[in-house]
Amino acid sequence: MKGSFSVPGDYIYFKSQVPLHKIPIGSKQWRYYDFGPKHVPPLICLPGIAGTADVYYKQIMSLSNKGYRVISVDIPRVWNHHEWIQAFEKFLDAIDVHHIHLYGTSLGGFLAQLFAQHRPRRVRSLVLSNTFLETSNFSAAMPWAPIVGWTPAFLLKRYVLTGIRDGPHEPFIADSLDFVVAQVETLSKDDLASRLSLTVDSASVGPLRLSDSLITIMDTNDFCAIPQQLKDQVTERYPGARQANLKNGGDFPFLSRPDEVNLHLQLHLRRVGVEAQPDLVQGFRQDGAGGSSSDQNDEREDERRDYTGTRNENEPPLALESPCVGNFENQILSNVDLSSDQ
Repeated sequence: MKGSFSVPGDYIYFKSQVPLHKIPIGSKQWRYYDFGPKHVPPLICLPGIAGTADVYYKQIMSLSNKGYRVISVDIPRVWNHHEWIQAFEKFLDAIDVHHIHLYGTSLGGFLAQLFAQHRPRRVRSLVLSNTFLETSNFSAAMPWAPIVGWTPAFLLKRYVLTGIRDGPHEPFIADSLDFVVAQVETLSKDDLASRLSLTVDSASVGPLRLSDSLITIMDTNDFCAIPQQLKDQVTERYPGARQANLKNGGDFPFLSRPDEVNLHLQLHLRRVGVEAQPDLVQGFRQDGAGGSSSDQNDEREDERRDYTGTRNENEPPLALESPCVGNFENQILSNVDLSSDQ
């Protein structure tokens, strides 16, 4: 990892365009981004221990620009999997979302499977990346778990960061690591302690009612903090799932290999029947308007009726991707047999 971190230009632009929402639900504080046509069933992104809602900013920008709705959330301060299921369901109710598609990486993938198991009527499909089925391996490796809530923040951060493989790395992977490390620095002691507790809380994923054909497994083949044995168990559990393996990308392919990840996500959404609404993609303000939902004025509610985000019809649409990338994706999508699971 580099000695200094330079904030990516596309992330600065993202922050200027996409509002960050913060809402309290019961005793939980939810921090999330919600962008794209609100009438499209959303893809909800769940990060790992070291992630925040911000780590999926490249997916939000790319997929929303194509007419999909993407919601990226911080994992709130919940301390066991039962609390997670109840809290996440209350969050979905609060934002008036009923049927969802989940994209989870590492711990987020585990939590996505648990929610799909216990709330099967709400989950329409899964994309799982570098994840696992049960927590026993992690609890065995963390004998001090019972005192995690009393552990100082700097020790928790050090423990989390030791799971991130240090260099040397190719530049695109090094940049993704630097971004995630910067996000870890924003997390509080309770944020880190609760996520580590979720990792070691005794839990395992049981049978899902969801058909394997509605699951995509997107793993990286180079290196990952999740042991290969645990990733193989996920593949064996869902033999009919679509395999979308990435040659490289490390622990955070959504940052290091965003074009490939976004393409696989788009293929998955099309394959499971999510219809994008590119005609509802509007222009966006170029004056840096955005911020948290608490900063939005009432006069802008009508503006957000058909699109969950800031917009200005006189401005061009948000588009960070080059025309070449877009044409390449469209060519691939047009040639894919979406009726095939493999």
